[in-house]
Amino acid sequence: MTDSSAPALDFRKTHFVTSAPDLSHLPADEGVEIAFAGRSNSGKSSALNAICDQQNLAKTSRTPGRTRLINLFEVQPGCFLVDLPGYGYAAVSESMKRDWQRSLSNYLQKRQALRGIVITMDIRHPLKDHDRLIIDWSIGANLPALILLTKADKLGVNARRQAAAEVKTLLSEFGGNFTIIPFSALRKIGIAETRAVLSNWYITLNREA
Repeated sequence: MTDSSAPALDFRKTHFVTSAPDLSHLPADEGVEIAFAGRSNSGKSSALNAICDQQNLAKTSRTPGRTRLINLFEVQPGCFLVDLPGYGYAAVSESMKRDWQRSLSNYLQKRQALRGIVITMDIRHPLKDHDRLIIDWSIGANLPALILLTKADKLGVNARRQAAAEVKTLLSEFGGNFTIIPFSALRKIGIAETRAVLSNWYITLNREA
């Protein structure tokens, strides 16, 4: 649920703060951080750019696995978006994959400012093993989770609705309460709905802080 009386944040004002190879290089652990996680080919960075209406805020590439650092962006004072290293696809060495996995796991498990998570999945190939691990973790950590079914422009309207309904049914096995939004950075599908959810999270979580 969203609070319709609460003013929405202006995501167009989001700006880059820093990139960090691991948890120890991030700024002070304070404020409210909402992290974007997803497979390296799920359109995660493109989704973040679309939400913020900026082409090059989060670095994108034709080569999956471009996000190799924890990238921190500030929407407004005390409200941050975090672009996490992609998982499960990138064609890099096993040692580098282990390093990425370690920094991702440490951030998810130890960062106190982390208060919500956005999981990006290709609408045609949702709920892969790593996605399920992140969802399991979010439930265990009692964090709200927003599922963005990216590349929704690849399907027609009815097929999108059906895909979202199927994901909702599959997610019922986890027992959590998820928000599911078909999303396309290319066709601007689901952007307003996503901004509304994120704004509500920031406002609610800042009140609780």
